[in-house]
Amino acid sequence: MGLFWDLMQQSQISSHDERAGALEARVVRLERELHRTQTVLHEAIKRLEIVVGEDLNRDGQLG
Repeated sequence: MGLFWDLMQQSQISSHDERAGALEARVVRLERELHRTQTVLHEAIKRLEIVVGEDLNRDGQLG
């Protein structure tokens, strides 16, 4: 009985390790996507400020 219990526990540990690795990879991918989105947003605001002629993000400068 102990052998089967050990095998079951090892299987569960392996499953948790796989899920943790997948979660870490997803977090890294989401962080990269967030960074790209923020970069695009900042660039869009800069260009819009130049076109509109107003300080839209209130940082004291246009563009």
